Amino acid sequence: MIVVPVKEGENIEKALKKFKRKFEKTGVVKELRRRQQFNKPSVLNRLKRERAVYVQQLQQKED
Repeated sequence: MIVVPVKEGENIEKALKKFKRKFEKTGVVKELRRRQQFNKPSVLNRLKRERAVYVQQLQQKED
């Protein structure tokens, strides 16, 4: 449970901003989106391999 302490006389927009920041850091929305769709392990491995190749190509271009 996210608790945002609000000081006396503090603006409600400021408190909302703090809440949103804390909520984003927990990663709840990201986790929900990830769980909405099942991906086969073979697909995940393929994507991981493609990303590794892409990153390696970027690093080679830098050198």
